Amino acid sequence: MFANKATFKRSYKKKIASMFGKSLEDASLSDKYVALASMLRDAINDKWIKTNDTYLIQGHRQVYYFSLEFLVGKFLEAHLLYTGMGDICRQGLAELGIDLDELFGVEPDAGLGNGGLGRLAACFLDSIASMSLPGHGCGIRYKYGLFSQKIIDGYQVELPDNWLREINAWEICKQDKAVVVKFGGRVETSFDETGKAHFEHVGYVPVLAVPYDMPILGYHNNTVNTLRLWSAEAIDSYFDFSSFSRGDYINAVSNRYAVEAISEVLYPDDSNYQNRQLRLKQQYFFVSAGLTSIVRRFKRKHLDIAHLSDRIAVHINDTHPALAVPELMRILIDDEGMGWEDAWAQTTSIIAYTNHTILPEALETWPVDTFRELLPRMMMIVEEINRRFCLELTRAYPNDPDRVRRMSIISDGVVKMANLAVVGSHSVNGVAAVHSELLKSVVMRELCEFFPEKFNNKTNGVTHRRWLIKSNPPLTDMISELIGEKWISAPERLRGLLDFRADPVVLDRLRRIKRHNKERLAAYIMKNNGVAVDPDSIFDVQVKRIHAYKRQLLNALHILHLYNQICDNPALEMTPRTFIIAGKAAPSYYYAKNIIKFINELALVIHNDSRVDGRIKLVFLENYGIPIAELVFPASDVSEQISTASKEASGTGNMKFMMNGAVTVGTDDGANIEIRELVGDDNFFLFGLKVRDVLDYYANGGYNAAALAESDTRLSRILSQLQGGLSPRVPHDEFNNITRSLLQYNDEFFVLRDFDSYADTQARLGARYCDQEAWQRMALTNIAFSGHFSSDHTIGLYASEIWNVQPCKIVGGKSQ
Repeated sequence: MFANKATFKRSYKKKIASMFGKSLEDASLSDKYVALASMLRDAINDKWIKTNDTYLIQGHRQVYYFSLEFLVGKFLEAHLLYTGMGDICRQGLAELGIDLDELFGVEPDAGLGNGGLGRLAACFLDSIASMSLPGHGCGIRYKYGLFSQKIIDGYQVELPDNWLREINAWEICKQDKAVVVKFGGRVETSFDETGKAHFEHVGYVPVLAVPYDMPILGYHNNTVNTLRLWSAEAIDSYFDFSSFSRGDYINAVSNRYAVEAISEVLYPDDSNYQNRQLRLKQQYFFVSAGLTSIVRRFKRKHLDIAHLSDRIAVHINDTHPALAVPELMRILIDDEGMGWEDAWAQTTSIIAYTNHTILPEALETWPVDTFRELLPRMMMIVEEINRRFCLELTRAYPNDPDRVRRMSIISDGVVKMANLAVVGSHSVNGVAAVHSELLKSVVMRELCEFFPEKFNNKTNGVTHRRWLIKSNPPLTDMISELIGEKWISAPERLRGLLDFRADPVVLDRLRRIKRHNKERLAAYIMKNNGVAVDPDSIFDVQVKRIHAYKRQLLNALHILHLYNQICDNPALEMTPRTFIIAGKAAPSYYYAKNIIKFINELALVIHNDSRVDGRIKLVFLENYGIPIAELVFPASDVSEQISTASKEASGTGNMKFMMNGAVTVGTDDGANIEIRELVGDDNFFLFGLKVRDVLDYYANGGYNAAALAESDTRLSRILSQLQGGLSPRVPHDEFNNITRSLLQYNDEFFVLRDFDSYADTQARLGARYCDQEAWQRMALTNIAFSGHFSSDHTIGLYASEIWNVQPCKIVGGKSQ
C-alpha cells in the first residue's frame, strides 16, 4: 500500500490539503483522523473491487448474514493491523508530530448494536473474510446507537448516541443501488387467461432504502467483503410543499420524519404501540432491501433465477430477520413469476436460521392485525405457508389439533416468528451444546420431532484477532515467541502453550503481562470514576447487558455479604479484590435499572467506609462498549459467568475472558459447560444449580425463597439492608422491586438459592489466587484451550455444514 515512510508522509500531507484545504499545521485532530482513514480506505478499495469482481465472475456461492446488530467497533486500528500498515503509519505520523493513538481516540464506536448478538455478528464477519470465504453482512445504518449511558447519582440516564454526527470515513453511499420498500396499502389479485394469480401491491407508503457499504477486511489476505447497511430515506414527494407554503412547517416534513425513523434508533422502546410497530417496520425494511439487492446482483451475471440457491445462502441471526422467508417468496413469485412449489424449494434451500435464546419474550410474536395492516402481502404469504404447513401437520397428527395449533405459524391471534423461521429454513442451529439440546427437547421439541434433520448445534466463537491480537499485544508477542506465529491462522495451535505450564519463567512473564494490563485499566478507572484501585488485587469482572437472568444481582449481594463480614470483623484477612461491573439496561427495563442503582449505592457505601481499608472495592463502568471491553478483557483475573442455568444460550464474553487468561467462575450454563470440559474442573470455578435442577423447579415447584432467606442469617441481613438499611441517603423503598422479586415473586432466577454455593466458591477462589504460580498455570491453561472457541472454528462448521461455501483466494489489487 505504502512503500515506505517517505511515500506515506507525502501522501498524507496531500490528502489533508485536498480534503480540507488546509496545511498539516492547521488541521484539527478530527481532520487528521479522517485523512488517514480516507487514505487507508483508498488503498483498500482496489482489493474490495477485486474481491467483488472475483465472486461475480467466478460464480462462487456467497453467504449473506442478516442481523439487526453488528458491533464492529472502531475500524482504523483494526485495519492497520489487518493490512500490516501499522508500523509505517505510526512511524511516519510520529515524524510529522502526530500521535497515532490520539487518532484512534477520535474515531467513534459504531452504534450498530447492543450486546452479544452484535458482537457475535461482527466476529463472524471477521472470520468469514479472514478465512477467504465469500460472505457479507446485511443490517441497518442506525443514526443513533442504543444510547449513551451516563450514571448520575447512581441512576442510569440515557443520552443519544449520535455516532454519525461526524463523517463516517469507512462507508460509501451507493445511492444508485437504492430500492423501494413498501408498507401498508392493500393487495389486489387478478388472474390471467391461464388462471394464474397475479398480485399487485397498491396504495402503499414507499420508503427508499439506501445502502451504505463498509469494507470487512480479512487478516493479512486480499479479501475485502462487505457490510451493507440500509438507511431509510423519504422519496422527494414526501415534502408537502402546500403545507409549507401555508406556514404549517411541521406537517410539511412530518411524513419524512416518520420514514426516517425506521433507521433512526436501534431497538426503539417497545412499551407503546407506535414503537412496537416501528420494530416490525425495521425488520421488514432491511430484509426486503437486502434480499432485493441480492437477487438483483445475482441477475447481473445469471439469467436463470431457478439457480439462485446454487449461488446464494442467506443466514438469519435470531428471529429478527425471519421475514426473509415470506419476502424471498414474494420476490420469487411476484417479481420473478415463479410458481409456489419452486419458490418454496428455493427459499428453504437458501435460508438458514440461528436461534439465540430460550426466553419466551425473545421468541418474537406479532399481532395478526398489526402484521396485516403494515405488511399486507407478507400476511398473505405467511397465511399460505401456514395453511400448507398445517395440512402437513394434520396428516401427521390427525387426532391432535392442539399440537397442530402449537406448532402452527399463526395461532391465537399472533404470528410466531420463530416457528416461521424453522419452517422456512433448511437448518436451525443453537449456539452451545446445552442450548441446542434445550431447543430440541423443550423449547422447540415438537418442531424438532417433525423436522429432526434441520436441528444442529454450532457453538459460538469470538475472533482472536480483535480480542487477543489487537486487544492484548504483550500476550500476543509472548505466545508467538513460545509457539511461533502459525496459531494466528490456526488458533487451535494455542494448545502448544500447555507445554509451558510448569515453566516458572513463562508463568511469571504471564503474571507481569496481566499486571501491566491491570495498570492500564486502573488508570482508566481513576480517570473516569475517580477511584484508585490496586492492580495487585483480584480484578473480578462482570461485563454484559444488565438483565435479571444474568444475575448481576447475585454478584452485588455477595459483595454486600463481604462488606458485612468486614464490618463484623474489621481485622478480617481476605485477598484484596476489585469488583468491576459494567453493562446497559434497556431504557424501559426498570428492574434492571434498579439493579444498577443498587450496585452504585453499594459501591459508594464501601468506598466511604474506612473499615474496609482497601480489601474490597466496587466500580461500575458507565457506557460499556467495545473500546472499554478491549481494556477490560486483558486486565481481568476472574470472569463472572453466573447466569441462571439454562438461561444463557451460549455467551461470548466468557470466551474473550478465557482467551486473555481470566479464570471463570460460572454456572453450568451455555458455553461455560464446554469451557469447563476443555480446561478441566481444576481450572474452572463451578457453582450453583444444574440445568436439570432449574427445569425441575419450574415444572414441579418445591422452591420457597422466603423460607430459604429466613433460614440463612446472611440472606436475612442482606434483604433487611435492601429494605432500607444500606445507607441513610437511600430511601427505604428504593429497592422494593428487588426485594419483591426475591421474596413475593419467589426468586424466579434462583439468586438466593445459588447464594450459598456462590459464596463458598468465591472463598475458594480467593484462597487459590494467593498461590500465584498455580493461578498463572490456570490462566495459561485457559488461554491454551481458547483456540477452540475462535470464531474461525465456528465459521468453518457453518461454511461446510450449513452454507456450502468454499474459500476463494483473491489475487491482490494494485499497490499505491
